[in-house]
Order: sequence, then structure tokens, then C-alpha cells
Amino acid sequence: MATEPGAWLLQEDWDVDERISARARQIRIELRAPREVRLVIPRHAPRREAYAFLQSRREWIARKLAELSSVVPEAGAAPMRWDGQDELPLLGRPRRVEVHPARLKRPQMRIADDCIALYVPGAWKTQGDKLRAFLIHALRERARDAARDMLDEESTRLGLPYSGLRIADQKTLWGSCTWDGRISLNWRLLMAPGETFRYVVIHELCHLRWRAHGPRFWGLVARQMPEYEQHRQWLREHGGQLQAALGRSP
Repeated sequence: MATEPGAWLLQEDWDVDERISARARQIRIELRAPREVRLVIPRHAPRREAYAFLQSRREWIARKLAELSSVVPEAGAAPMRWDGQDELPLLGRPRRVEVHPARLKRPQMRIADDCIALYVPGAWKTQGDKLRAFLIHALRERARDAARDMLDEESTRLGLPYSGLRIADQKTLWGSCTWDGRISLNWRLLMAPGETFRYVVIHELCHLRWRAHGPRFWGLVARQMPEYEQHRQWLREHGGQLQAALGRSP
């Protein structure tokens, strides 16, 4: 069975923006940002030919994007001190991270309007690695709950059922969608504004209808979320901070 144009893109670590051009005389690839690739297709060129060309240039694209990433720095985050003064965004709102010694069978995380409270064994107070690992684990589980609620709601609105959810810690991707309808989302979206998180959910669900980032795909995204571009732009501007927060998952 022939592969649909653009299908392989779902597994890549970059976002492809397809543009149909009346002026372009040949298919070309433009690198727009450290993780964005623009595929310019002349109006009368077959899309299958354009995506075959794009696929043939995968190694070159990966090499050039790696070079771009080394030149364009992403905003970092200060190391956690665990002294009650650290701040971490949650659904777009900064909250203090507090550590409370507690006699519990299992450590717990509780979230209030202004803080994230960790209730942990007293010995953990000076063990930053354990605190970090527990906080990431707890946030991933909270992200899973939030993602499932959004996926259930948005898949119903779209009429496109998904088959499963995976919460991951991708270095460059915010989400992906497999051929059989499994959605993978980055737990760090929990730190973004809620509607930005929802945009990524809608984006991946729309891939169940249209695999490639073409006009029909973006039209469907726009029908579900007319203001999607502002959330896409937010991730471009602030995503590096989310990726840097707490370091990589253990």
C-alpha cells in the first residue's frame, strides 16, 4: 500500500509548514526556526512529489536544524533550591514550590492557587535529586489527567476518536499522532497556559483526519480553535523555558 504524502512527518522532531505558491518555480525547503521547516510547493506540482523530495532531504534537514539549535539559544531556568522560594509555572501561572516534611506512606503533591506543595519524608529535605524526581513524576500524572480530559472533550467535538494516550518528555516535540490513533503529549505542556495545552491536543487530533500540515489540516485546526496561531506562537517564544525547567526527566 502506498504511503500517504507527509505520513512520515508524524515521527519527526520538527514541524512542517506546507505552502502552495503561485510564484515558485520549483519545490524548495526553507528552515524557519530551530524546529520549523517550510515546504514550498509550486501550484501545479504534485504534493506526492513534494513530500518525496522532503523525505529525501531528511538527513540534510536534521543536520541543519541541529546547527540552528546550537546557534539559537533557548531560555534556561535557574536550578531549584528547594527553599520555598523556587517558582514553577503551572497552566501558565507561576507558583511557589514548597517542601513540607510529612509522615506519609507515600509522598504527595498538592496544588493551590499560589503554590505547589510537596509532602515528603523529612530526609528528602536536603536530597534535591529525590525531590526533583518526585515532582516530575507527580506533574506527569497531573498532565496525564488534564490531557485525557481535553482529548475526550475535543475528540467528541471533532468526531475523531483516538485510541490511546502516552505522556512523554520529548526534547523537541510537544505532541505526535500514530497511524492507529494513539496520541503522545509532552508533560511539560502542563506548565503552559491551559489553552496552549488545548491547542496541542487539537493539533494532534486533527492529524487523525489530515496527516500532513497542509491547508486542509490547518483549516480544521482553525475551525476548532480560531485563535490557534497565538498559542502556536506562545510555544515558539516560551517553549525553551518549559523544556529547561527541572531538567530532563530521570
